[in-house]
Amino acid sequence: MTSYFIRMVTKERKRLTLKIWIDKRYQSLNYFLREKFGAKVFKISLDGGFSCPNRDGTISTGGCLFCSERGSGDFAGNRMFSITKQFENIKTMMNKKWKSGKYIAYFQAYTNTYAPIDVLREKYEEAVSQEGVVGLAIATRPDCLGKEVLDLIEEYSNRVYTWVELGLQTSSDETAKIINRGYKLSRFEEALKDLNERNIDVVVHTIFGLPGESKEDMLRTIDYVAHKNIKGIKMHLLYLIENTPMVEFYKQDKLRFLKKNEYIDIICESITRLPPDIVIHRLTGDAPRELLVGPMWSLKKWEILNGIDNKLKELDLYQGKAFNDISSGKSPIIISAS
Repeated sequence: MTSYFIRMVTKERKRLTLKIWIDKRYQSLNYFLREKFGAKVFKISLDGGFSCPNRDGTISTGGCLFCSERGSGDFAGNRMFSITKQFENIKTMMNKKWKSGKYIAYFQAYTNTYAPIDVLREKYEEAVSQEGVVGLAIATRPDCLGKEVLDLIEEYSNRVYTWVELGLQTSSDETAKIINRGYKLSRFEEALKDLNERNIDVVVHTIFGLPGESKEDMLRTIDYVAHKNIKGIKMHLLYLIENTPMVEFYKQDKLRFLKKNEYIDIICESITRLPPDIVIHRLTGDAPRELLVGPMWSLKKWEILNGIDNKLKELDLYQGKAFNDISSGKSPIIISAS
């Protein structure tokens, strides 16, 4: 397995040290968790049975235009089952391929802080009590993090490794309005500040290919995130799923799918613009084959990931290569679409 050295920026992102990322030119979640826990760590995606204020009428009834009927938890457990039953079912499937490991209990579907505190505590407690669980991941919205919720998450962060995932998607309030995100960038910044003050790790979701956004808009979101105090990022491709409000955009010719080579180029350039201390949790997304409208190339996940690895090696790119240049106002790396 090929190894190479890259420059690693500390939390202050000034003093440089050397670090090895094994066979990747970016700090993957797999690498980070192996380093932290000394073993293979799996995420168990759970459906806590929650709803979302952007669906139940509190903010809106349509939800984000891209969000699936399962609240972006299409591969999570079955909400008709208990947390324990969901965990056992998914763990059993994983054990067919990997015989041993540790687990992150990942509340993925819908908004996982949108319930009374006693309900949240019951769900979280059941999840972290499962054998082998070493961490808790909670996907939610910035506008669903009141003081009681923050206190509860902080309590769990003092017991097990915990991170909160925030669905930013874009740093543009204009695009956010188009996709019916339901909150402004200022609300994201408030939530990030609250979580940072409690030393709770934050993972940010971004989406490439949103309606009306150019490559420059997408990279602007990456530059914004790169200069915030976050611990991780998920970079997703916008894929269109049946029965989502975004389908109407597609029918009205208001949505253009990114080509595979375009997406790979944007991802590679984004990686160079991120500081090396940010963990990259995801480089593309998954969609149920039977519900996918497009782009169909997104089904070939390993081709995409291999394409990213190959492009990084071909151009000698790696995470953080352009971060200091961009921070100092110098011209960033530009990758032309292949």
